[in-house]
Amino acid sequence: MMTSAPALTTCLWFDANAEEAANFYVSIFPNSRITNLSRYGKNQPGPEGQVMVVAFELSGKSYMGLNGGPIFKFSEAISQVVGCKDQAEIDHYWDKLLAGGGAPQQCGWLKDRFGLSWQVVPAEIGDLMTKGGPKKSEAVMSAVMQMVKIDLAKLRDAYNAG
Repeated sequence: MMTSAPALTTCLWFDANAEEAANFYVSIFPNSRITNLSRYGKNQPGPEGQVMVVAFELSGKSYMGLNGGPIFKFSEAISQVVGCKDQAEIDHYWDKLLAGGGAPQQCGWLKDRFGLSWQVVPAEIGDLMTKGGPKKSEAVMSAVMQMVKIDLAKLRDAYNAG
């Protein structure tokens, strides 16, 4: 019988800018830091001296950035969800993650300048979409579908009107 859960770390594949991305992300989220760097040596698949792997924490969760070359790209199939307590926090993380060339998307989604997808949403969005019955759920979903950046007051209004 297993007595403890294994540690889980999300690995993000970058072409050659994993260190830049990690520094960008840790500058945005509290309780975040770079924990380790390893560099390519001689006779390895990357340029000697370039960061191969950067280990970092975002809000206390473990991540790894790998400079693996241009073989793989991010897609919306994987996204990071930022559950925000209020509109000010939604605005803050939305603006920070878009900085430097990110692209807003529909329904609270965005791609940062590295191509990673994020959902910047209110922490209460699950309750707004699932509690209160089908009419409230439909009203909230209809409101979300009309938004790019989430407007929490409009979601609450939709819920209350539903």
